[in-house]
Amino acid sequence: MRDEGAASGASENAKSFRLHNAVIPARPLEPALYLVATPIGNLSDITLRALETLAGADVLACEDTRVTRVLLDRYGIVNRPYAYHEHNADEAGPRLIAALEAGKSVALVSDAGTPLVSDPGYRLALLAIEAGHRVVPIPGASAPLAALVGSGLPNDAFFFAGFLPTKDKAKRDRLAELANVPATLLFFESPHRIAATVAAAADVLGEGRVACVCRELTKTFEEFRRGPLGDLAAFYGDGHTVKGEIVFVIAPPGEAAAPEAADVDRLLSALVKDMSAGKAATEAARQTGLPRRDLYQRLIDLKGGDAG
Repeated sequence: MRDEGAASGASENAKSFRLHNAVIPARPLEPALYLVATPIGNLSDITLRALETLAGADVLACEDTRVTRVLLDRYGIVNRPYAYHEHNADEAGPRLIAALEAGKSVALVSDAGTPLVSDPGYRLALLAIEAGHRVVPIPGASAPLAALVGSGLPNDAFFFAGFLPTKDKAKRDRLAELANVPATLLFFESPHRIAATVAAAADVLGEGRVACVCRELTKTFEEFRRGPLGDLAAFYGDGHTVKGEIVFVIAPPGEAAAPEAADVDRLLSALVKDMSAGKAATEAARQTGLPRRDLYQRLIDLKGGDAG
């Protein structure tokens, strides 16, 4: 990043952005780290303030220069992007802080959405704060918020949990930890893991709990597939090809009173007569909405420590 000053000076008179056929000059930015939200799909979702910041920043850091270049070209911004990502953060981070120390403005973008949300940008923000520099958020597109409002699920309280673990046991353990959080749950997920994740959620949280798989948000093939976890697990487990980025949204626990412990015990005792303990716990979870993990443990307790 040795030529930052030269790059900035060479384009000093070209700090502008294009909106339709109008070229709009970018006002000078005060020295600070600007965290700029960028579109998650539709490039028209950029804000005017974000465009002015991207055009006016002395240094523009991004996750992938090729992805950011598409956005810059769309709006006629000639600022040169520099790579800052998890693989070069130890080297690039101090250089960006040095630019701040030199009185420059630094803008940071991720490939899509708001920087610092499930990406390494938080490390740079922390370095800037510790060094006494201003950190300025430039809000805009956010995949979790777009999924939340489009899902139709309760949005008065929500819990964003990033990516679930990839290993099945760790994934189920994490879901069990979050089972009783009194808020809508939001997760990022990849298309090749969504079937296993939905199945695990149905198993752990109960098949009747409502959820929504939000795919390709703001893009041409945007999709919101809503329904009980059991139905969604059946759909994705049936070999459907899934493409695109996904936000998985799960409704909060039901507000109905929990079944009495004695009623749960009777149900478990009846079910385990005709099926294995695992299947009995799964069926009880479907009927009661209680976490399968807790029901399975209750079966073990009822059988004196041997689930059979």
